[in-house]
Amino acid sequence: MPPFRVLYLDMNSFFASVEQHLDPALRGRPVAITAVDSGAGACVAASYEAKAYGVKTGTRVADARRMCPGIVFRPSRHRLYVRFNLAIADVLDRHAELTHIRSVDEFQLALSGDAQTLDGAAELVARLKAAVAAEVGPCLRFSAGLGPNHLLAKIAGKLEKPNGFQWLSIENMPDRIAHLALDDLPGISRSIKDRLMRAGVYDVPQLCQLDPRHARLIWRSVEGERFVRMLQGMDIPLTATQRGGFGNSKILSPEFRGPRRAYRVGRWLVEKATARLRRDGRVASRFSLSVSMLAGPVWSRGVSCFPNQDTAFFLRLHRALWRSLWRDGRPGQVIAVSVQLGNVGLLTERQGDLLAPLRPAERTRGEQVSAAVDQINARFGDGAITYGINAPHPGFFERG
Repeated sequence: MPPFRVLYLDMNSFFASVEQHLDPALRGRPVAITAVDSGAGACVAASYEAKAYGVKTGTRVADARRMCPGIVFRPSRHRLYVRFNLAIADVLDRHAELTHIRSVDEFQLALSGDAQTLDGAAELVARLKAAVAAEVGPCLRFSAGLGPNHLLAKIAGKLEKPNGFQWLSIENMPDRIAHLALDDLPGISRSIKDRLMRAGVYDVPQLCQLDPRHARLIWRSVEGERFVRMLQGMDIPLTATQRGGFGNSKILSPEFRGPRRAYRVGRWLVEKATARLRRDGRVASRFSLSVSMLAGPVWSRGVSCFPNQDTAFFLRLHRALWRSLWRDGRPGQVIAVSVQLGNVGLLTERQGDLLAPLRPAERTRGEQVSAAVDQINARFGDGAITYGINAPHPGFFERG
């Protein structure tokens, strides 16, 4: 059996487990974490006791209460969960080689020596589970995945929950994951799945047997070739990614769900995203808007434009897309709004425009105004100057 190189740890019901750790009265009881501190909205996490009743991420609070009598709701406290993430990372790094904190509840470790064998890795996982329980808390459990690369290790970590341990390698692939759907695999988005289906790839075994060069054509990127080669067991390291876009999303609390109020939240998100774009010295040549209805499908549109970083310009695109949404049918209650600035490049590499006229890397007048607004807001506080009326909506990630 080839050596295992990566161990991937996925914390089980992390947010709910932290709350159960801090409040012993919650242990053994169904717990759900909500995005907003109210009786409305949706669950962003659930304990395994709640999952047994069918409660999961995205379940509406009212439905969760009906499905699981006696469920306890707690508002999300993201900063608290980050503190526990760092405490767990400290434990892992003292017992093994922690190479990446992949998210607030996922960790990646490199293996060496005896830990590259199945028995040695199993012993390491047992030590890590015991260390986390003893040094952080017994409620904090994780599922572990073992593989020759980070992709197979991550997939393996999802196979047995909670508190499991599974492995993937050329010895048991693709049979071990043949039951999964294509979009169960991390990195297979809806659009990539559609491209695979059009190319005649309908299931995971077919994907694993795909010629990596064909995958590059399907993905329209070298990432497709990398993905399939990793499924086939090659050890391909993580690469530093370039920033592909700047976006903001917001799950709306009940008082913001009217379409006019939601539109103003969207304006606020545009201002935040474009300010970040300028701080990074970038320009964007595509703007996208997604609006999720409380009852009905997600409405999503995008528009391409000359690469720029002018907030007022992107606000005009935002207004135009909302008008298009309104023409498609007056929206009802809005549950979430998302804006995205895509096709990002460096301002210093932007070509000039003879018709404007605009020299290469030169800022437009609107971009100069936006930069001046940034300076004023940096000195006097966010929102000292705004681009008309918006509706700031700090969410649960800003809570303590």
